[in-house]
Amino acid sequence: MNSRLIRSALAGLVMAAALTTAACGGDGTAQPGSSASGTGVSGDVTVFAAASLTESFTKLGKEFEAANPGTKVIFNFAGSSALATQITQGAPADLFAAASPATMKTVVDAGDAEGTPTVFVKNQLVIAVPKGNPKGIDTLENLSKPDLKVAVCAEQVPCGAAAKKALDAAGVKVTPVTLEQDVKAALQKVKLGEVDAALVYRTDAKAASADVDGIEFPESAQAINDYPIALLKDAPHKTAAQAFLTFVISDRGKAVLGEAGFQAP
Repeated sequence: MNSRLIRSALAGLVMAAALTTAACGGDGTAQPGSSASGTGVSGDVTVFAAASLTESFTKLGKEFEAANPGTKVIFNFAGSSALATQITQGAPADLFAAASPATMKTVVDAGDAEGTPTVFVKNQLVIAVPKGNPKGIDTLENLSKPDLKVAVCAEQVPCGAAAKKALDAAGVKVTPVTLEQDVKAALQKVKLGEVDAALVYRTDAKAASADVDGIEFPESAQAINDYPIALLKDAPHKTAAQAFLTFVISDRGKAVLGEAGFQAP
């Protein structure tokens, strides 16, 4: 038996031992409610993820690393459309988590996704306003007032596409003072006092609840975004990436995402 086969056999024994000692079922597979432990993986995992996933994915990444010594989850958070472009242009990444099926389709159509993407959460828009809602904004129609400064995402970005859909459903015309490339940038305009309101995801308003209030509006139900996640075809670290993906869609992953305000798919 040559040295490569010996190393492969030893690696298999190590992984089997790790799985046996973790929170696993009798067949050695992790149960849905288990933590990130027991995967027996190591190495870096590079995750390209929608900006709205920043807080929840960062938390999941830390838990995954803690449970799997030797792993490191590296995130690239940005607007989904920008991330899709980077991937199709050859940027090295293992996983892609998008804020809309349309941006994921760009990657799938380019042949850069492996298998069928999985929708793992949904998200919905709210109106983000400065803490205390000084302008008294309580409806989507309020945003059409000429004296209000409003920020929205650019239409090619999932949060911008959702905003357009919600505004069209309400028959409301808004002239934004700025078009942002991701939802965090739109939210930041509110936090800095540069605008009176912004259309952002519920999860982003919740994450910034110390600085902003999130105003719910019924038309947002017409513009709910599905979030798909997929392993990438040329992933440099497929085994570790698959383990992190499995953790994201596990019961623990669902709990963290739910706490952040995401909805079940």
